[in-house]
Amino acid sequence: MIRQTIGEAVAAQLYAAETAIDMALAETAGLAARLPAARADACLSATTGQKAFDSVAAAIGALASARGHIVQTHVTLGALARKMGLDTLAIGPLDKPGDTPPVDTGIGTGPDIVNNTLTSVVNKSLLYGAI
Repeated sequence: MIRQTIGEAVAAQLYAAETAIDMALAETAGLAARLPAARADACLSATTGQKAFDSVAAAIGALASARGHIVQTHVTLGALARKMGLDTLAIGPLDKPGDTPPVDTGIGTGPDIVNNTLTSVVNKSLLYGAI
């Protein structure tokens, strides 16, 4: 039972890390989209702020790389959980590749939603053969 509890805590932290990276990527992409418009609205030359454009583009690349690493962490931890005899039903609000039937726990519906935020993002893990 303790491994199950530890696994659930790790899964919740993993989901939080994935969400944080996605949010950072979205915000940084929004900044990248705003910079050219801000330059044009301020009637500045195209050369103005080029270093800022380059830096934000590099930040997007770094965040995309971080996202790939956290996805690989997810895959690795999933394999470890299966090896330990834990079968994770779902982590987070989104369908996973291979979910049959697909999990439908979108934001805004379901018992775990309060004020459009997830109150519980980890479904219980089950030992193989428990069903």
